Amino acid sequence: MKNRVRPTVHGVTALALAGLLSAGLTTAAESAPARNSVVQGSIDSLVKEHRFPAVLVSVTKKGRTTDLVAGSSSIDRQVPVPRDGYVRAASGTKPFVSVVVLQLVAEGKVNLDAPIEKYLPGLVRGEGIDANVITVRHLLQHTSGLPDYASHVGLAKFEDVQHKFFQPHDLLALAFAQPAEFAPGTSWSYSNTNYVVAGLLIEKLTGRPVQEQLKERVIDKIGLQKTYWPVAGDQTIRQPHARGYAIGDAATRKVIDATEMDPSWGWAAGQLISTPGDLAKFARSLLDGKLLPSAQLAEMRKTVDAPVFPGSRYGLGLFSIPLSCGGVYWGHGGDIPGYETRGGATEDGRSVGLAVTALPGTLGDDESQGNAVRATVDKAFCS
Repeated sequence: MKNRVRPTVHGVTALALAGLLSAGLTTAAESAPARNSVVQGSIDSLVKEHRFPAVLVSVTKKGRTTDLVAGSSSIDRQVPVPRDGYVRAASGTKPFVSVVVLQLVAEGKVNLDAPIEKYLPGLVRGEGIDANVITVRHLLQHTSGLPDYASHVGLAKFEDVQHKFFQPHDLLALAFAQPAEFAPGTSWSYSNTNYVVAGLLIEKLTGRPVQEQLKERVIDKIGLQKTYWPVAGDQTIRQPHARGYAIGDAATRKVIDATEMDPSWGWAAGQLISTPGDLAKFARSLLDGKLLPSAQLAEMRKTVDAPVFPGSRYGLGLFSIPLSCGGVYWGHGGDIPGYETRGGATEDGRSVGLAVTALPGTLGDDESQGNAVRATVDKAFCS
């Protein structure tokens, strides 16, 4: 999910905010074990220097997991940040959906290289859009050329859609009113529309709700205790959680509390709620072969160039991101008003999950904040 605007702080003075964030930083730093000083120092910097309200990180190395925090759960008063607290996973939902589709491939219920028209006749249509050419692989790989509905939901004035309910077909109507971006398989462009279609594909093939399939086939299978799909109408996040903040209106740059929102506009592209620890455990379990047969895991990791981050590539619902210490990690981040998540796992057993409680650009500079988050993830893997 994407939302990039540059705000100023409203309702909290810059001096007061700085004081609160510094207070949160001190509390977190003092409680951190010395062996995690590099990672703790990096997340403290995200608060003090880059003005994120709160940071939560979970790091697993050699079978040992450490959860660290920095900042405050609220921007208007000092509230402790819960270790491994709940956050909106946003596009961290996509690899869960991709895993279920690939499980169905392994069961012989769908062919990756068959056209989507074969399974969902008449659904995918529009100017320059040919469902007889777009394959299931194209959807999962973001090479379909389908326009992104998220650009047309109205996020520039988020406070107007914060509590609005969307059906999946509402999202597709927004997308298919736009022309195709390119011919299928000829380029790469991130589009949430692909995963709404993939969610409907799961429902068609199984005859069951996509959220049920994610729970039974992924969440319960690997024992994720803090990952769930909020039921229709549930705008809350389970406790404990830090509050999330977002731009309410791009024109005024007003910052609002985005903790409670209707996540239905994310649906199969971004509705899950989880924690940094659970997201890291999911990535670890995936690479360890606990969710897919080897043939389908290999398909998931066949990548194309995806110029989102330096050196990044994209498979089927999975990024590979180069590390400064060599090699890559495999994972999928998520951006939704109020929360950003990053992280994944490496071949040699390391896994990291990180969340901040405002998108880059909400309380500071978009580019520098985004770079700082990625650098912190890199340090968590490499330190």
